[in-house]
Amino acid sequence: MANIDDFKARLKGGGVRLNQFKVTIPFPGFASVGGETTEMAFLCHTSKSPQHEVGDVTVDFRGRTLHLAGDRKFESWSTTVYNDTDYKIYRAIERWMNGMNNITDNEGLTNPTDYQVDAFVDSLDRNGTLLKSWTFRGLFPTSLPGFDFSYAEATKVAEFDVTWQYQYFETDTTT
Repeated sequence: MANIDDFKARLKGGGVRLNQFKVTIPFPGFASVGGETTEMAFLCHTSKSPQHEVGDVTVDFRGRTLHLAGDRKFESWSTTVYNDTDYKIYRAIERWMNGMNNITDNEGLTNPTDYQVDAFVDSLDRNGTLLKSWTFRGLFPTSLPGFDFSYAEATKVAEFDVTWQYQYFETDTTT
């Protein structure tokens, strides 16, 4: 019969801690004023590993259904970032989105390599050592909601969500 010592022996490193991670997004040159990548690594306080699924193709045959693997679908990715008083990350994302589609005239960059970057989410151990990494290929922001200013929020640091789209991801399991 299994006991607690058997369980502890199998939970290597004490288990993965969800608060030990780092997000690295190299902002494109037209959106950057410098330091955004470093700031994002510290101020991004919520993220996820990529969500994906393999679709299902069904084929009917004589009263039976055959299930086959279909196309892979990549869900959008989101981050939550603490806002500093310079609005540094927020402004950089605004510049990035404006470069893709200008607010005033609906024009923007047309070559995806000009506005898409590769971004990284790293899962770390308690000593900062890399455990697992995901690389988002062809990433760009698609949504930057506004702030909800309120007199009632006197003890909270402002934060904002960003929704990102990417072409696909790679990880040590898939490359």
